[in-house]
Amino acid sequence: MNKQQLLQTLKTHDFPRKILEAFKKVPREKFIEEKYKPYAYEDIPLPIGGGATISQPYTIAFMLNLLELKEGQKILEIGSGSGYVLALLAEITKGKIFGVEIIKDLTEKSRHALKNYKNIKVINKSGKNGLSEYEPYDRILVSATTQSAPNNLIPQLNPRGILVAPVKNSIIKIKKTHIQV
Repeated sequence: MNKQQLLQTLKTHDFPRKILEAFKKVPREKFIEEKYKPYAYEDIPLPIGGGATISQPYTIAFMLNLLELKEGQKILEIGSGSGYVLALLAEITKGKIFGVEIIKDLTEKSRHALKNYKNIKVINKSGKNGLSEYEPYDRILVSATTQSAPNNLIPQLNPRGILVAPVKNSIIKIKKTHIQV
């Protein structure tokens, strides 16, 4: 499958134009190892090192759509891996984007791949407790699968903020609807 075929596949799922445009603009092959580049536009997850993967494009588009992204938002991605989703978020929102990645090698590789994005900051640490030093966020995307809903991250959201996370075999969306006291 090539990039055009992948874009056509994503288009059949009625994802918003801004998500499709970001997929068109951001080269997935830039975020994967050389040996996997021939598979860059297959709709499959690919290994990126450290036991981590770059997610399947359909899954990424699905999660980005759930986030209800708007221009200028401040967003946190936990488990930012290769940095591919950070680049997509930056293209869609033009906002301030933060990534947290626990695997140092992936943090370094993603910083290198994202060096032309001045609105993205990648931090090497566990994202289990979020990134309180830059809160509040308009959106939080957890890209690493968790065993339970990451409710501890909700206080880091703005009022009306949205959190999306893969929990076990599902993808959940939590919309903050009131201010917690």
